[in-house]
Amino acid sequence: MTDFFDGLLAGIADTSFIEWLAVLTGITYVILAAKKMRACWPMAFISSSLYFYLCYHADLFIESYLQIFYVAMAVVGWIFWTGAKKEDVFIKKWKLKFHLINIFLSLVVAFLIAYIFDNYTEQANPYTDAFTTVFSLVATFLVVKKILSNWIYWIVIDLVSIYLYASRDFHLSAVLYFIFTILAVFGYLSWRKMYKLQAT
Repeated sequence: MTDFFDGLLAGIADTSFIEWLAVLTGITYVILAAKKMRACWPMAFISSSLYFYLCYHADLFIESYLQIFYVAMAVVGWIFWTGAKKEDVFIKKWKLKFHLINIFLSLVVAFLIAYIFDNYTEQANPYTDAFTTVFSLVATFLVVKKILSNWIYWIVIDLVSIYLYASRDFHLSAVLYFIFTILAVFGYLSWRKMYKLQAT
């Protein structure tokens, strides 16, 4: 355990300025999103742009493509939250059948992507990377549409991402995803409270 923390501290000490900036803007994004504040989207844009650079140079190709999607969704999110119609302002819920369909299809797509990258590229951790990527696509869409359960998806994604980033020696980013997991729990509780207030 001591060796783990020594390695973690050493890794954090060697963290680049770009990764520090990506981490700080990423944390700011999640906090603002949990408060349902539109200012979260510029932070998402900056963080995702920086993580695209980091992931691409760490041979996490699927994850780097995901960051491009995040950049685009940051723009979409800003536009959607800015010009939202009255009915789109409220937090909503998905029915269970939609979650089951989504989970099944996402697992199939993740497996196919991982298989291709595992066999035809130098992709690191293809199955883990594909899992977090595919489910992150859906979770980001759910944030934009203000679906309450997006936070539950993020809790699982963030936990898996801790391992993914640690395996590529992005120690600070692994710590970031641990923080993201905690923030996602608070995000869920915050949105659930807002959801209940809507019904009163």
